[in-house]
Amino acid sequence: MSRYLKGAIGNIALAVFAIIALFPLALVLINSFKSNAGVLQNPFQLPATLSFDNFVTAWTYGVFGRGFVNSILLTGTTVVVVLICSSLAGYVLAGQKVRSWPAIMVYLTMAMTVPIQLFIFPLYSAVAALNLTDNVFAVGVILAAINIPFATFLMRTFFLNVPVEIEEAAVMDGVNTFQLVRRILLPMVKPGLITVGVLVGLNSWNEFLISSTFLQDPENQTLTLGFLTMNGTFSTDIGTMMAGALILIAPILVAFIALQRYVVDGLASGAVKG
Repeated sequence: MSRYLKGAIGNIALAVFAIIALFPLALVLINSFKSNAGVLQNPFQLPATLSFDNFVTAWTYGVFGRGFVNSILLTGTTVVVVLICSSLAGYVLAGQKVRSWPAIMVYLTMAMTVPIQLFIFPLYSAVAALNLTDNVFAVGVILAAINIPFATFLMRTFFLNVPVEIEEAAVMDGVNTFQLVRRILLPMVKPGLITVGVLVGLNSWNEFLISSTFLQDPENQTLTLGFLTMNGTFSTDIGTMMAGALILIAPILVAFIALQRYVVDGLASGAVKG
């Protein structure tokens, strides 16, 4: 009985946490189909009809079509750079293949603790001197540099879980380093790559500070910045703002739901050894 009671209490606690997490999303979904008067009258009431006027208005005035493309380019650039750099660095640090690896680990730890706000002004000066402002790919590289320390720590943990005997056997068979990493090790740490890619992708998609600093031209603004431009015009139109928020978060929700199994498995397997 005590085992069943503990299981029931655990399920109830998980259900409560799920409701707390999903309740704001449900409100956004419900109110995005309602007029501003309907939202103010009763935000918890289901819409009488499914009207997509709010979505059309938000998509038009937020310039979400162009922002969607820019967000994909920004997020894709960040994820690709992070996966390449963190996987290679994680492999080297996991195998302690350089003598200065403890100093590198300390440096990465410090890089994760120092806030990026301290480097905004000198970073902007350097980017402006290179004439790379309003460049989505340049901002993607900057975001990649911010995420690489955490991603490297995570990838190092996954490489530590790979048996050393596999690498030794591959080397004895005459496999070079590139073939070893590309064809043997990376497929074995695929859950880690997916986990890092999803986490970094979510962070890049929602990023605001760096994007708003370096992407001033409306032609290069992301979805997040496009949603921000709606605040002045539609700040009192809650239904339209809810529709814009739903457009902003829908892609990352779909991506996370589709890949959540790999993320959970990756985090669980990566937590075994560190």
